Amino acid sequence: MRQKAFTLVDVLVGTALALIVFLGIFGAYQLALQVVGQSKARIIATALANQKIEMARNLPYDDVGTVGGIPPGVIAETEDIARNNIAYTVKTTVVYIDDSFDGLAPIDALASDYKRLKVKVFWQGRFSGEVNLITDIAPKGVESEAGGGTLQITVFDSQGLGISQADIHLVNVEVLPAIDAWYQTDVYGDLVLVGAPESVESYQITASKTNYNIDRTYGAEELANPLKPHVSVYEGQLTEISFSIDKLSFFSTQTLSPWGEDSFNDSFQDISQIAESVDIIVSEGQVSLATSSQGYLPGGYLISSAVSPGDLLNWNKMIFTDIEFLETDLKYQIYYATGTSWLFIPESDLAGNASGFDVSPIDLSGLDIEKYASLKLRANFFSNATISSPLLEDWQMSWITSQATPISYASFNLTGAKIIGTDESGNPVYKYVRTHVSDVQGLLNINDLEWDSYTFFAVPGSALDLAGTDPLPQPIDLLPETTLPIELYLEAENSLLLTIKDQNTLEPIFAASCRLSNSYLGYDQQRPTDQNGQALFIPLTAASYDLEIIAAGYQTYTGSLGVVGDQTLTISLTKSP
Repeated sequence: MRQKAFTLVDVLVGTALALIVFLGIFGAYQLALQVVGQSKARIIATALANQKIEMARNLPYDDVGTVGGIPPGVIAETEDIARNNIAYTVKTTVVYIDDSFDGLAPIDALASDYKRLKVKVFWQGRFSGEVNLITDIAPKGVESEAGGGTLQITVFDSQGLGISQADIHLVNVEVLPAIDAWYQTDVYGDLVLVGAPESVESYQITASKTNYNIDRTYGAEELANPLKPHVSVYEGQLTEISFSIDKLSFFSTQTLSPWGEDSFNDSFQDISQIAESVDIIVSEGQVSLATSSQGYLPGGYLISSAVSPGDLLNWNKMIFTDIEFLETDLKYQIYYATGTSWLFIPESDLAGNASGFDVSPIDLSGLDIEKYASLKLRANFFSNATISSPLLEDWQMSWITSQATPISYASFNLTGAKIIGTDESGNPVYKYVRTHVSDVQGLLNINDLEWDSYTFFAVPGSALDLAGTDPLPQPIDLLPETTLPIELYLEAENSLLLTIKDQNTLEPIFAASCRLSNSYLGYDQQRPTDQNGQALFIPLTAASYDLEIIAAGYQTYTGSLGVVGDQTLTISLTKSP
């Protein structure tokens, strides 16, 4: 009898169905565990809250209050209790209630009608949660005279809307007993504290909320004339104060030099960057004269592809590496595009170009970029000996670009527009004034900023000047709950931009360690090269410096150079044997 076997498709489908079933069962099991866990924790939390309420109800009315709170009492504001391996936090708040039945303060002479006790029990962990219970406790007989005044605190956001559950920290060490208590605003952003002891400019109040900025009062010991001084409360009077907080924002900043360097490079691994050639041979990274049956030909030339930078600020220089044997010669010339043809740059604009250059580098910085927007390189080969040919190993042409270069460890100042008061001389004291430093990549996230108008400045005495920002103009408005990228362009009188390349391929070397030092100046800084093989040292003092470059797989380079103005230097490293 023939028996049917399972195919691979049957096995895969069956396995998938089994996985779906078991994953569903596992998910339901996980959900059941969570529900059971939360239920157990909530039962215990509810019991703890009820215990706190029952304890308060059995206290004498005058003792119903928190230690350091308004009204004062014997109940701890915060307690940590462990039950069944779960850590619970019990937060108790007691406030006087001014019932509108008999009028409100300050019309109501006895504003402390009764006390409202709120117990909040919360726990963290896998099955976190919280329980809130509220009860009112009235005095036996007529309402009591608590004395003091009424303090009304309002917290609103940047749009003027009240913020519920904002945290209010109230401190007053000038009264007995001293006050140090935490409260929360209601759904309208209000907190009314009846029976606050009379005290002159000694109520220190801070309004905050998770992921919001902080607003607070200030004392005369902090600044001469605060705009929002510590609060006074007077007997039988209503004192009102408001605070403005909103969600935090941050700047994503990058410190940059407003210029960079780019280059055309050809190490002649192929002919892809050659526009024209006559009687030359490109082979294994070298260019030589072609040969005939009698030996090397007496002459030939090579012309590069057109170099037409789109972000050209200034031409820089041409660099070449060649070998000239006895009775051979290599001369270099620069062509430019006229729109219809290519011509030699005239002697009046580039002295030596007519006869050809034979010493590297060739300075191109004086060329007019409007007239000479596109260039080509030409190498002319000569040989008076049929057994020898000059060899061209590589050539490069660099230019200054408008592409910014990151500045490592650059310092800058940031100041907000909000003022908290004035100093002894009447000068404004700003709420936010900080000095920041970017990282090795020139990046820095400035976190926990409140909404404001901010201005970036160069640090006085740092030798760095702020050339501009993006976006413009300053000050820069930062709205609540916003991430705003900022580019800061800094410049100095003296700087050095290094470009590190492989000697054979002319490809940039990433993460090479560049160390620049001058023992007399006490300067010793190290920078890694970026993906373009570049490292920028800024600011510098005009002087001579020692340079060391170390890259994995390459021979170490050491040398010295003088730096005056904005200088660029390209260094090719040789691979280790």
